[in-house]
Amino acid sequence: MPYPNDMNEEGGSKAKGRKLKPSFLFRCCNSSQTLFSSMARKPLLKQTLAATLFIIFALYAIFNSFFHPTDSSAFDASTFSFNSATASSVVFAADASKSTAVKVFLYDLPLRFTYGVIQHHSLARGGRPKADDVSSLKYPGHQHMAEWYLFSDLVRPESKRKGSPVVRVMDPEEADLFFVPFFSSLSLIVNPARPGGAGPEKPVYSDEENQEALVEWLEGQEYWKRSKGRDHVIVASDPNAMYRVVDRVKNCVLLVSDFGRVRPDQGSLVKDVVVPYSHRIKTYDGNVGVKNRNTLLFFMGNRYRKEGGKIRDILFQILEKEKDVIIKHGAQSRESRRAASQGMHTSKFCLHPAGDTPSACRLFDAIVSLCIPVIVSDNIELPFEDTIDYKKIAVFVETASAIQPDYLVSKLRAVTPETILEYQKELKEVKQYFEYDDPDGTINEIWRQVSKKLPLIKLMINREKRLFGKEVECSCICTNQTAIRTL
Repeated sequence: MPYPNDMNEEGGSKAKGRKLKPSFLFRCCNSSQTLFSSMARKPLLKQTLAATLFIIFALYAIFNSFFHPTDSSAFDASTFSFNSATASSVVFAADASKSTAVKVFLYDLPLRFTYGVIQHHSLARGGRPKADDVSSLKYPGHQHMAEWYLFSDLVRPESKRKGSPVVRVMDPEEADLFFVPFFSSLSLIVNPARPGGAGPEKPVYSDEENQEALVEWLEGQEYWKRSKGRDHVIVASDPNAMYRVVDRVKNCVLLVSDFGRVRPDQGSLVKDVVVPYSHRIKTYDGNVGVKNRNTLLFFMGNRYRKEGGKIRDILFQILEKEKDVIIKHGAQSRESRRAASQGMHTSKFCLHPAGDTPSACRLFDAIVSLCIPVIVSDNIELPFEDTIDYKKIAVFVETASAIQPDYLVSKLRAVTPETILEYQKELKEVKQYFEYDDPDGTINEIWRQVSKKLPLIKLMINREKRLFGKEVECSCICTNQTAIRTL
């Protein structure tokens, strides 16, 4: 609808008097008035086209006004606002990540189960008593050091626990899991082995008594009673650790090196975590390559073992006369470790036969040496298999085939240098998972594995509440016995 004539005339007279050039805004408004006043008289198609052109023109004008301002301070202000919002979102994301981390409560055990074990180990080897500050005692190096590294990780400040999937809480009411820092593997070897059972005197330290005392202490704790230990984590990485009381702690998440000494109703991949041995030789820091690896196959370790480890003696007989193969009998010692480091760092393949149980520390020595493991152990369980594809970093040989003359060396000699390089590249990629000293290495991966057990733990605890106090065994879930019985 057109404006009244008197308004047009008034505008016209003012314009004539001033002779001003219309502003951009005035032109836009005037154009829109003309456009919309004429739209009523135009066909629908022309009206739509005109309206579309007007909208495009208006949006272009707005875009120029906001995104190309003449005042630079406007841009600076918007930049500051964006950065502030970004910083706030980063802080929020960090807080959210911490809030979603699995919360772990570290039991403050009596010293007899932690530093007391270290002190007794020292005393048994000629050390002096230290009563003032036992926490300054140094944990001795050995292949089952996971218990020490996990304990040390939890007592560190959170700022130094880079990338950890768990957070330590001081209030047990907030905890998802409870960590029991008993040095069970060290406790097992406090009393040095006496050749031939020499020495009739009773040892001053008893691992069996300490195991019993620990479980009695735990069974008196409120949070153990609440879940029957299902949300508790205990390290038993030596195959014989906790052997006397394993039936009383079988509900816990057990951190083990393998399942060679536990029954199916005591341990399984479903509720427990396989952890790597702590490697005892120096990590190889060089590049991949075959130029300086002149030995085809290397092994240095105890020739005579029990149970599944008896295969070692057979392999010795087959391999000890083979060209470019080094296979030696050697006990744990500093000199043996130096020789093993040199041998693994200069070999293409490293033999890993079963020990007294399916696994042994030399597998992890080989990995950090970029020496391709040759695994001859039919029932071995390996750590972190949901993360690591061991077929890419190791050669697996069935025991029955490995003990056939010429089979093993022929198989290894047929591997091309290009394939060896591919194995080495993969080993270099994953060796971080086997470095306990790495801030984001083995320990963080163990915590990730433990964290994944939390849904099952909650399932078992809640399930047990409705079963009228009936004892629940993990085996009904691990082996699906409930379903089998109903078929």
